[in-house]
Amino acid sequence: MQYRVMGDTMPAIEVMFDAPGEGMYTQSGGMAWMTEGVEMSTNTKGGLMKGLGRMFAGESMFMATYRAQRAGALIAFASTVAGRILPVDVGQGGLICQKGAFLCAQESVSLDITFTKKFSAGLFGGEGFILQEISGQGMAFLEIDGDMVEKNLAPGEVLKVDTGNVVAFERSVSYEVETVKGLGNIFFGGEGLFLTKLTGPGRVILQTQNIAEFAGRIARFIPTSGK
Repeated sequence: MQYRVMGDTMPAIEVMFDAPGEGMYTQSGGMAWMTEGVEMSTNTKGGLMKGLGRMFAGESMFMATYRAQRAGALIAFASTVAGRILPVDVGQGGLICQKGAFLCAQESVSLDITFTKKFSAGLFGGEGFILQEISGQGMAFLEIDGDMVEKNLAPGEVLKVDTGNVVAFERSVSYEVETVKGLGNIFFGGEGLFLTKLTGPGRVILQTQNIAEFAGRIARFIPTSGK
């Protein structure tokens, strides 16, 4: 399999299959274009329980798999918002990802839900409780909203981030969600109630755009039926 990232503002990843039988999978609706010689199949990939788990993690219950029928066939997967596409060699170490970050991967890559150690993180942290773990061998591609910022945390080093700005982090990084301290900060600070606390060692990938906040701003300009 060969690939190239195309575009700057709304990028896409184009994959060329080297041999018949090679495949890529994505959530339903992730494919942008393909040539002849690619066959599509849709299933829960891993069974009903894995499909339900992905649905709760913010992805599609069903996955679409695209398999080459001949060498040289092409397929592309496009990002949904302005930003970047990050190629990840999963064989060099898996990642824990925020929901919505997964774009596509080779069939040899596994995508499973995982949980934070603290139940309160998921109960009150919104996006924090159910995450996705990428493991196995092969290439996976993550969607980053806005620009990418990479941090390498030293052992014990702490980074506090708005939950929507976290893309992924290595398994060695511990993760929890904590509340913003102070009533004044909560009601008048203009931020959310929760921050993601990441503790090193390990690599952390951040994104500059929080899509939930961006959607909230757009929603202010949408007329309501009463106006």
